[in-house]
Amino acid sequence: MTENKSIEDINHFIDHGSITSQQILVVSLCFLFNMLDGFDITAMAVVASPVSVDLALTPDLLGWIFSFALAGMMVGAMALAPVADVIGRRALIIISLLIVGVSVVLTSKAESLTPFMILRFISGMGAGALLASQASLAAEYSPNKYRALSVAIVTAGYPTGAMMTSVVAGYILPEYGWRTMFLFGGVVTISMVVVAWFMIPESLKYLFEKRPANALTKINSILVKIKAPKLKELPVLEIKKEKKVSIIGNMKMLLSPEFRRLSLMLWASFFCAFGTLYFLMSWIPKLMENAGYDMAVGRDAFLLFNLGGVIGIYLLGILSVKWKLTNLILNLSIVSAISMISFALIPNQLNLLFILILIIGILQQSAFTG
Repeated sequence: MTENKSIEDINHFIDHGSITSQQILVVSLCFLFNMLDGFDITAMAVVASPVSVDLALTPDLLGWIFSFALAGMMVGAMALAPVADVIGRRALIIISLLIVGVSVVLTSKAESLTPFMILRFISGMGAGALLASQASLAAEYSPNKYRALSVAIVTAGYPTGAMMTSVVAGYILPEYGWRTMFLFGGVVTISMVVVAWFMIPESLKYLFEKRPANALTKINSILVKIKAPKLKELPVLEIKKEKKVSIIGNMKMLLSPEFRRLSLMLWASFFCAFGTLYFLMSWIPKLMENAGYDMAVGRDAFLLFNLGGVIGIYLLGILSVKWKLTNLILNLSIVSAISMISFALIPNQLNLLFILILIIGILQQSAFTG
């Protein structure tokens, strides 16, 4: 059966229809890719000690490595993610996986600080672009009633991957060393390029609006898989005349008297939340080692923090149904801050430290996601 529909009709079908195996596959793949993203980017946290010994790095130089990865993620999210509107989300996901995978493999060969930092920056760029593209694609293919859950599942992939670094490091580090950790993560990520090439669909919105070669065939192929009626032909594209605003123009608008206070508060809040979360994700294993524990304890602490992150993401989804999101973020952040101060002040009792790390992971990740 074929019909002549617009993108609005297709979106309405997806929004109000039941979820199909194809849509579950899209969300599952986005979760998997995000999990590998989390593994590749946070692997540095669990190998910081052997890397610092091999490359003769002081703590401040380690900080530069962590910072370059974070800066790369910000650049990727801001500069590369919008490229999806030009080349499509599918293409950007494949390219981003390749960027992350190749740069992580090359990181395993780094012999000094400078190439290490450059490669971590490149890995971060790919990761930042990947994070934004996957959440958008999962949301687009999910019915309304499952959309928040789908985005939560994909978002939880990152801390799940970070958890896996602790588990995998327990097997790889003692026998094969830190270079094999990066080699393993990079090779697995590169292998996902093949999976993405054959299994991840393109954004329907992109196909409707940009109309690449064989757009109708590609759209109908996707519609069949999500059990929607096929199209006889592409509908007439409505051309909307919109005034183009440059990045500088947008910045000026955000800093105008009307929006300045809100913009600055949002930027400051995001900066603090982002900085705190990635400080913890970078330094927890090293902090535990500095407290006198061995590397295995540091890995366990890192696993618990990211387990808390996974719990926190789903907890936020449940709580946000009943309570106002801004109030939730405020209260979660306050309790998280109190927990972090307690962590710094309590006696050196491992079980108590582990409990606090789990709680901090729950609170900090849920507040950040909100």
